[in-house]
Amino acid sequence: MPKLRPEQLSAALNKQLGAIYLVSGDEPLLIQECCDQIRAAARKNGFSERELYHIDTHFDWGQLLAAANSLSLFAEKKIIEVRMPSGKPGDKGGKILQEYAQSPAPDNLLLIVTEKLDGATQKSKWFKAIEDTGQHIQVWPVLPAQLPRWIGVRLQQSGLQADSDAIDLLASRIEGNLLAAAQEIEKLKLLATDNRISYELMASVVADSARYDVFGLTDKALHGDARAAVRTLQGLKTEGTEPINVLWAVTREIRALVQISQAVAQGKHFEWAAKQAGVWDKRQPLIQAALRRLKPAQLQQLLRKANGIDKAVKGMRNAEPWDELLDLILNIAGVQSLNVQNERLSLKQ
Repeated sequence: MPKLRPEQLSAALNKQLGAIYLVSGDEPLLIQECCDQIRAAARKNGFSERELYHIDTHFDWGQLLAAANSLSLFAEKKIIEVRMPSGKPGDKGGKILQEYAQSPAPDNLLLIVTEKLDGATQKSKWFKAIEDTGQHIQVWPVLPAQLPRWIGVRLQQSGLQADSDAIDLLASRIEGNLLAAAQEIEKLKLLATDNRISYELMASVVADSARYDVFGLTDKALHGDARAAVRTLQGLKTEGTEPINVLWAVTREIRALVQISQAVAQGKHFEWAAKQAGVWDKRQPLIQAALRRLKPAQLQQLLRKANGIDKAVKGMRNAEPWDELLDLILNIAGVQSLNVQNERLSLKQ
């Protein structure tokens, strides 16, 4: 079947519920919303059970076969959700997915969620089998030039209207963070008196987002977008934000990463570990991607570095907190310290 864009999914679900759905891409908000739509449509069609599987190198693909072949105690239909971030099931997994796609069980709906799939994966036998039988929803990032239109559509879907200047202001503020845009639109729904968003109202809303900016900073760093993270950090400094507030938000994320990393190393599922660490569903793909880039030893080093910055903020170390915050943010984003000697000094003191 042909690939679907996220905006085409609703009409396709209303027309007919498929047996297999593959959702792939690198935009966490859109992926989550596509999955929500599929689950909601499945529930309307009697799929009242859901079994969730996280795929890693140690996953036993026999579990998936058993789930597909087992009948519910109450003979209810079920959703089998497979989260496979890498998009690479391996030889055994590929054969099982291919076998399943050739004869999907009528009482099951298979939902596979992956990050962006490379060209080689899309030529594999398992992928072609899935695509022949099911629906592939391919999620592409919203480019900067497309962002104002995306925001405009999103506002209309929320029953709001905004002039182009107001939309452009929000687009420039969120810097491509769709989740941030969705959060701001939810805020606007509460503030708009006549469902119209003027430039003045938009300016007042985005100007009152200092707290979001701190957390937006961490999201950009976790995403590996060093340039955007540095811009946000510089903006916070210019606006007079206290470095201790920035450090608190960043350290909180590092500790969550450490906690989740340790739990996963002990055999816990990522989703369970993330919830225990207070990471809500829509941020989990972002955290998972960061953990693939930041190894346990690096996370411990980041914690020590944050402790060193805390001492600098409190006057217990002779160092400039904003300079060291910049270095910390770059490290989280995957950029190594430029001055290794200063890095060692900050960790020792």
